[in-house]
Amino acid sequence: MNILNKKVAIITGGGTGIGKSIAKIFCQEGAKVIIASRNQKNLINTINEIRQTGNEIIDYIKCDITNTDEVGYLFSQTFNKYGSIDILVNNSGVIEGDPIDQISDEKWENVISVNVTGTFKCTREGFKYMKQNGGKIINIGSIAGETPRMHSSPYTTSKHAIRGLTKSAALDGREYGIAVGCLNPGNTMVERRPDGRSASGLDEGQEILINSEDIARTALLMASMPASTNAFEATVLPVKQPFIGRGWFIMYNKTKLGETLCIF
Repeated sequence: MNILNKKVAIITGGGTGIGKSIAKIFCQEGAKVIIASRNQKNLINTINEIRQTGNEIIDYIKCDITNTDEVGYLFSQTFNKYGSIDILVNNSGVIEGDPIDQISDEKWENVISVNVTGTFKCTREGFKYMKQNGGKIINIGSIAGETPRMHSSPYTTSKHAIRGLTKSAALDGREYGIAVGCLNPGNTMVERRPDGRSASGLDEGQEILINSEDIARTALLMASMPASTNAFEATVLPVKQPFIGRGWFIMYNKTKLGETLCIF
């Protein structure tokens, strides 16, 4: 259908997982796509794979989104090549999981730096190029921004921050026609969890997962809304995923009155 015909999209974290799936569907719908991440090998593999499927226009720029100069280069090179930047998908992210009293400063700062500061830097740069003609910014959040799982404080904190950043940016973008929304995936099958196990490092058994293509279709819907419309927030998760993805956490509290079963 080419519903993104001639739109120019930057997708961070586009070499694997959800970002890769979004890049594929955007290309199929006629967008000119630049994918970016720190891992050049993944980027090359992805563009080679997508280019084999037809006449898709896709390229890559190696970029560490925590580095202000590299983010600036990503956007300026994309603009110089295509003449506009219409869509930004802030997908880059990392996850670290440990009990809170065992989380090192390094782990905490790595997650916050990539997931929050990196997303902010890309959003800030995107605004510079979208102010004149408007655009769409889609931040990839998580259901962790609503309901956390155990041993995930850096990641959960970062995804709460993404919801706040989305709201603030949406307000700032209103007068310029820049629509900013947040897409919150539930349990999703990606390369780091091929066996369906929790990505937090906590052994919670096999989980119900959806395909990353399901998230990509939602991103496409958000990106293709009319310029006057903002799909502000979307949550996508398996139908059978209990309680927004956190399963049943069962705790037995042994008291003098017997056993108390608490289900959260």
